[in-house]
Amino acid sequence: MVVLNRIYTKTGDDGTTALGTGERRPKYDLRIEAYGTVDETNAAIGVVRLHTGEMPELDAMLGRIQNDLFDLGADLAVPERDKDKGKAERLRVVASQVERLERDIDALNDKLAPLTSFVLPGGTPAAAHLHVARTICRRAERVIVELAAQPGEPVSAAGIQYMNRLSDFLFVASRAVNGNGAGDVLWVPGQNR
Repeated sequence: MVVLNRIYTKTGDDGTTALGTGERRPKYDLRIEAYGTVDETNAAIGVVRLHTGEMPELDAMLGRIQNDLFDLGADLAVPERDKDKGKAERLRVVASQVERLERDIDALNDKLAPLTSFVLPGGTPAAAHLHVARTICRRAERVIVELAAQPGEPVSAAGIQYMNRLSDFLFVASRAVNGNGAGDVLWVPGQNR
């Protein structure tokens, strides 16, 4: 259980922050950047949800995703170390979360008109915000992959997979809220030459 009685602690005034392990790192640390960008993705999805009230199925999917993103933040905030093996299990993103996201993508994609061009961000307000969330998600994925490539910085494979699928979900969802693709704004190559 999380208890937040005091919001400010002043412990970060020196430019560091604590991981879930208690280890302090500079606020510019790549791990902090990773879970901070996951949090930014989550906030962008919160803005999307302001526009999905008439789409309860999609809104429920986005609500589950927001919870999953908190799980991923917790996963990233407590890196798994060999010395921790056998201790109390920490919260990790798992394959079943990735699989559920894939099922949601398939359910939305089944109703979409085929694509004949790349899609420009836009259409409905929900679609535009979904595209913003998608681009933030892609940035989060790049940071997480970079973190995973660093020696001594473990990252769960399921966490990386989740972010990769999430950007696909956000793209498909943007088309779904654009009248299942009928209201997509399509790229016209060289249109303004």
